[in-house]
Amino acid sequence: MSDNNAWNTYDEAQKVKVNVLAEEYKNYISNAKTERECVTLAIEEAEKKGFKNLDDKIKNKEALKPGDKIYAQFMGKSMLFAVIGQDPIEDGMNILGAHIDSPRLDIKQNPLYEDTEMVLLDTHYYGGVKKYQWVALPLALHGVVVKRDGTKVQISIGEKEDDPVFCITDLLIHLAGEQMEKKAKDVIEGEALDVLIGSQPLKGEEKDAVKQNILKILKENYQIEEEDFISAEIEVVPAGKARDCGFDRSMILGYGQDDRVCAYTSLLAILEAENLKRTGICLLVDKEEIGSVGATGMKSRFFENTIAEIMNLTGEYSELALRRALKNCCMLSSDVSAAFDPNYASAFEKRNAAYFGKGLVFNKYTGSRGKGGSNDANAEYLAKIRKVLNDDKVMFQTAELGKVDVGGGGTIAYILAEYGMEVVDSGVAVLNMHAPFEITSKADVYEAYKGYTSFLKDIR
Repeated sequence: MSDNNAWNTYDEAQKVKVNVLAEEYKNYISNAKTERECVTLAIEEAEKKGFKNLDDKIKNKEALKPGDKIYAQFMGKSMLFAVIGQDPIEDGMNILGAHIDSPRLDIKQNPLYEDTEMVLLDTHYYGGVKKYQWVALPLALHGVVVKRDGTKVQISIGEKEDDPVFCITDLLIHLAGEQMEKKAKDVIEGEALDVLIGSQPLKGEEKDAVKQNILKILKENYQIEEEDFISAEIEVVPAGKARDCGFDRSMILGYGQDDRVCAYTSLLAILEAENLKRTGICLLVDKEEIGSVGATGMKSRFFENTIAEIMNLTGEYSELALRRALKNCCMLSSDVSAAFDPNYASAFEKRNAAYFGKGLVFNKYTGSRGKGGSNDANAEYLAKIRKVLNDDKVMFQTAELGKVDVGGGGTIAYILAEYGMEVVDSGVAVLNMHAPFEITSKADVYEAYKGYTSFLKDIR
């Protein structure tokens, strides 16, 4: 660990690498604003690197051997990538685990309504959000509509220059005296987060003429009928691409960096992994922002079942061998940390805060107040990680998530720790965490990529 700013250690060639990675990352988060889009893009990149679908291997009963590269996806929302190592899987694996869901607004199943010749979509917010941050912003719709016959209609509206965008309205300041007296959590209520999508009536219609016009547009342009919303998953997200932030272009402003900044750098590390001693795993999961629940969350059996299938194809599977393999793993729960913000310095304890430009962040424990709900990593494990990162000249820092009594948070770390494996939280420092637009340092993104690469290669 060093107190030096990473930018001070880079020569010109390294700065070029930092900026090349940043451009690739910005493109990724601009085009993968939902978990489904993350999975689709990840599969495309993995197949370019020679990764094969595990389902095909299982179907054809093809044995797996060291060096083989495979991927598995589950319900289009969670992913696992593996590079088979030289050592038996029973001896353990090196796992990078991140989540690919982010705070947003979800369209309800019966969302479309007209009020005073305006048509809106009813929403339900997802994850921990400050509701007032989502008003008066250009918004886009992303997702999938599954019709009665099983046909899928992919939705992405609001990202192209000639696309319309959408908006949640706010009360004008001239009439907001009562509103301005409310607590921040009550300024905008959850049921007021309805998205304005139209105001032009359809000629000849007497009832709900604006709504009928919107339904006509949906039918003609997207082959969607009102009933199709029942079997749809449409997410409301900020419109627009990720951008450079600052005169020096040292930072990235974009939606969903919690936790796609860790997901992307973890994905890069596994896609580039070669000649591993221990089998390397990159696990990208859904539903972390709402407790890792559901079939595609970390609490499901997707991870465990996939490892069992892999071990079966390497000739190692038994229930006992699987249990030993999971216990012997080393894992980085790759999730973001709160960057120190001088505008809100009172929320942080400076000696134990994460800072922009200081590299990959390690949180020995998360949780809240008295470490409630935390995974608390072992000192022996941290010593191993320190040695590897120092040997590979990776910049890293340690931090807590704010002052002890101020708040807290969690990751998927505690779930994997239930297998008895070694786990510690590590990730990139973020400003504006959970806001529609979050900020990261390009240097920290680069150091995370380097750190995850070293972890897969050298931890044992």
